Amino acid sequence: MAEQTSILVVDDDAEIRELLLDYLGGLGYQVCAVADSEQLRARLAEALPDLVLLDVGLPGEDGLSLARYLREHHDLPVIMVSGAGSSLDRIIGLEVGADDYLAKPFDPRELLARVKTVLRRYRRPAATVDVPRSEPGGDCLRLGQCRLHLQSRQLFDAAGQEIPLTAMEFDLLQAFAQRPNRPLSRDQLLNLTQHRDWSPFDRSIDIRIARLRRKLEQDPDKPQIIRTVRGVGYMFVPGGVA
Repeated sequence: MAEQTSILVVDDDAEIRELLLDYLGGLGYQVCAVADSEQLRARLAEALPDLVLLDVGLPGEDGLSLARYLREHHDLPVIMVSGAGSSLDRIIGLEVGADDYLAKPFDPRELLARVKTVLRRYRRPAATVDVPRSEPGGDCLRLGQCRLHLQSRQLFDAAGQEIPLTAMEFDLLQAFAQRPNRPLSRDQLLNLTQHRDWSPFDRSIDIRIARLRRKLEQDPDKPQIIRTVRGVGYMFVPGGVA
């Protein structure tokens, strides 16, 4: 629902900020607009939005750098907006982790369509079971020393403490769990988790795999649970030792 969705607009153009505040706000979205990287970081410290509309040509730290920061630290959908509409600019934007790219000037209706499409990729159903942290149980899968509970969408370490997972991280683990010892390409993983195709410049899968390895593996540089299959992609090995 639009009224339950928060969008953070990051653009140094006051007219663009005002346009998006009025247009998206009028459709029921909760919209906040900031002008630069400092204001963006301050806003993220207060609350995470459901989606970020990020201008490339910001003063100081530019949008490409911020997109890379967002992808490394938060599992948030990012749509980049730029006055430069060349193929190279689009490729660079997608390469640093943006989910979509829109050139200025744009039709607000096209922006709205892209917002809805990107948000659909990130939606996940609410957990149906609340598993107590002290007594994890139910439908679970062993991942090295960790356990993944599929119904509650929770990951627990050997001591029973919950390890936070983003929606995309859980979806990746579930896709692997359903296909053990089977190499999966990036294209397959994106289709299974976000229902879209992979492009050679899309690093979203690699970034999230790296995060999961830091949470699951004893030595993330020598992964035993989620292994790299050269020339193919990744493979989940249930018997991998963490």
